[in-house]
Amino acid sequence: QVRLEESGGGLVQAGESLKLSCAASERTLSRNSMAWFRQAPGKEREFVAGIFWSTGDTKYADSVKDRFTISRDGAKKTVYLQMNDLKPEDTAVYYCNAIASLRLPIPQFRNWGLGTQVTVSS
Repeated sequence: QVRLEESGGGLVQAGESLKLSCAASERTLSRNSMAWFRQAPGKEREFVAGIFWSTGDTKYADSVKDRFTISRDGAKKTVYLQMNDLKPEDTAVYYCNAIASLRLPIPQFRNWGLGTQVTVSS
């Protein structure tokens, strides 16, 4: 059974920080790479950050590079997204999913989790 459960979102002011968590199943982790995506109202879902589970290699969208940090905890089977210096344009529902590779961050599972809402006010 594939299970993706996101948490940690909230309402913050510009410049503040949030840390998101994504609990994954063994089946999800077997795909080797995990990533965070987000979708703002009226826009397409976009890639935010990805991580290769075994080595910790990462990739970020240009819009969040130097502000966001993706990491994982093997024992807890959880992937995190530390978001610093948040901006109003970061407002979106954030989701996690397995990806094909860091070079091709295409989501692998059809059934997405409910996501977690991040709202940043100016």
